[in-house]
Amino acid sequence: MCGITGEARFDGSPPDAEAVTRMTEALRFRGPDGEGLWNDGWVTLGHRRLTIIDLSDAGGQPMVREDLGLALVFNGCIYNYPELREELRNAGYTFHSTSDTEVILVAYAHWGERFVDHLVGMFAFGLVDRARRRLVLARDRLGIKPLYLAETPGRLRFASSLPALLRAGDVDTSIDPVALHHYLSWHSIVPAPRTVLRGVRKLPPATLRIVEADGRSRDEVYWRPDYVREPADAGMDARDWQAAVGDALRTAVRRRLVSDVPVGVLLSGGLDSSLIVALLAEAGQEHLRTFSIGFDSRGDESGDEFHYSDLVARAFDTDHQRIRLPDEDLVPAVRRTVLAMTEPMGSHDVVAFHLLSEQVARHVKVAQSGQGADEVFAGYGYHRPLADVPREAAAAEFTAAFFDRDHAELNRVVGPAYALDRDVSRDLVEEHLAAPGAQTAVDAVLRLDTHLMLPDDPVKRVDSMSMAWGLEVRTPFLDQDLVTLAAHCPPEHKLAEGGKGVLKAVAREVLPAEVIDRPKGYFPVPALRNVDGPVRELVAEALQAPAARERGLFRSEYVATLLAEPDRAEAAAGSNKLWQLGLLELWLQSHGVT
Repeated sequence: MCGITGEARFDGSPPDAEAVTRMTEALRFRGPDGEGLWNDGWVTLGHRRLTIIDLSDAGGQPMVREDLGLALVFNGCIYNYPELREELRNAGYTFHSTSDTEVILVAYAHWGERFVDHLVGMFAFGLVDRARRRLVLARDRLGIKPLYLAETPGRLRFASSLPALLRAGDVDTSIDPVALHHYLSWHSIVPAPRTVLRGVRKLPPATLRIVEADGRSRDEVYWRPDYVREPADAGMDARDWQAAVGDALRTAVRRRLVSDVPVGVLLSGGLDSSLIVALLAEAGQEHLRTFSIGFDSRGDESGDEFHYSDLVARAFDTDHQRIRLPDEDLVPAVRRTVLAMTEPMGSHDVVAFHLLSEQVARHVKVAQSGQGADEVFAGYGYHRPLADVPREAAAAEFTAAFFDRDHAELNRVVGPAYALDRDVSRDLVEEHLAAPGAQTAVDAVLRLDTHLMLPDDPVKRVDSMSMAWGLEVRTPFLDQDLVTLAAHCPPEHKLAEGGKGVLKAVAREVLPAEVIDRPKGYFPVPALRNVDGPVRELVAEALQAPAARERGLFRSEYVATLLAEPDRAEAAAGSNKLWQLGLLELWLQSHGVT
């Protein structure tokens, strides 16, 4: 787990080593344990290291194998690296470290471009094939690890965060109107390849990009499960699916124990993280460290779920730590959280994850988390009505349930320079939902949730906030084999019991019923959900700042209405519009975007 950077030049000029150094320094928080720089004439690579596997200097990066003609910077973890290492040893290769980084290099030498098919894990990397004068960029199947790109004529830069690319300079920081449309439509989500800035793009998940020394490039999507019923599964009933999902989840949890340092769990008290704790205990993990966070309550709204996390901690005898933070800690935390964001993220719980990660990182370097279960196993309220919707009506049902605003309202929000003639957000949703490879409306929406939306909301949120403190978070519910199995599972098994039915059936084997049958929870931060007091003042300051007025992202009359009557204005759409707008401006201003 680390931070990676690089620059490739295609015009005969040498890479700007100082720019790569600035980008690498900007990622110090992602990799506090070491740094490195490597140059090959037309490519320079930079790296910040967080030591998780092979704590010795032999695991340092950039890693170069002169005998293979390869160099690599890598962010993430390859969970099956011991097995791959043994397979490659038997094929005649030697190793100089015990790291998963070197396994990637040797795998490329052995399998060529198909090496990604053999990697089980979360990863983003830049690999230089010196003989072919080729740069190979890749991102893991579910987009757990980020990879940002800035291209100009004759040059390509890449980094683990967008702010790192800004630190290098010479980036087009004008606002992308299409990305802004997505941000305001989908709970602040901007799917790959776009970002809110015109000059920065993201490599999409499950994508391999081959960049030649003359600047030519090609992309290959190397993994895309179909959401259809497989003939081989025709005889499976509910109990068979329960057993298959249980086995796959147990494998996913065990895979994510590979580490040379202890592994903890972020325990919210919900079904998903509680199930991870239970399966780790079942696998023989003793004295497991678990962590929960809570905030001040507001009226009838609780600021914590300690009742449930305590129940799970007692049931499995974990070394549990409650972390309670008062409201007065939130405003400075919001500012720090915004600085840590790789992109603007309007979810309230992003601040909670930042504060939780700060505390957890004092005790462990690696933790497992329950992110992704709702998207993979149909845990949201809008999934269940889709069971009665024909395949061709999925888009209308989804947009009605999920969108923050329709196109007409959105054009009353943004300034004239950012208004669009077409509803680009609905167009993109319709395109994805109509694509072949999904059997029912439920299948199509779960595919959209998992492969388009999820990488740029909960996954990006958790990676950004945890890595801000040098904490590696692993997500078993996003295991590639588990996700593929879930994609083939008939929707009725996932929709049962109010959602995540097959997962709840697995949980009943190992968890107390009170945890399974509880009302669906969330990461409660009442002070942020209400956007009042000092938090509201911070948001108002950002929206009324000279930079915001000059930028003109939002119509002044709309902002004035939100600031005057935020509660009434927000209730109609069921989302916190004031926070969403203010957060975007606060992020732009905090990162010096003019």
